[in-house]
Amino acid sequence: MRYAFLLAALVASPALAATAPSWAVNKAKSRLGFVASMNGQAINGAFRRFDARIQFDPANLSGSSVVATIDTASAFTGEASRDQSLPTADWFNIKAFPQAEFKSSQFKKVGPDRYIAQGNLTIRGISRPVALPFQLAVKDRLAVMRGSLTIDRRTFGVGQGQFAGTEAVAANVRVDIAVEATR
Repeated sequence: MRYAFLLAALVASPALAATAPSWAVNKAKSRLGFVASMNGQAINGAFRRFDARIQFDPANLSGSSVVATIDTASAFTGEASRDQSLPTADWFNIKAFPQAEFKSSQFKKVGPDRYIAQGNLTIRGISRPVALPFQLAVKDRLAVMRGSLTIDRRTFGVGQGQFAGTEAVAANVRVDIAVEATR
């Protein structure tokens, strides 16, 4: 009898049963950028097209989730020959892998307005666990998120042939995310 009461209380608990509210990304005010290094020089770039399905509530992290999709053909750095090579098989291989994806598995609060999104990042069909630390400011129906993580491009097969090593292009790439969303 006591267990039935406990089970009924758990099922009825809104924090455990409810999903977090949905947020719509304002694409005009959001940015997904990256910083790589070639021959010791920083290369700043971004993806022009990406989207995310966001359900997030700081008070209900277990009911929160994010699935972000990135159009890999939209990568640009502002240098024509480099931008023409990014879609090729040596880099993003957009014919075989037109999208990259981040899918969250859990969120942790690590300080005031600071969180870590743990999940899987998939690039070129290779999925690896990552942890994305981010800051979040929520006011009424507006949320502003900023985060950054560093990945090893080789882990995802980005940079093939003459670019597979790190002689010309460094292994580490910093990914910078700035998202404005409304509920």
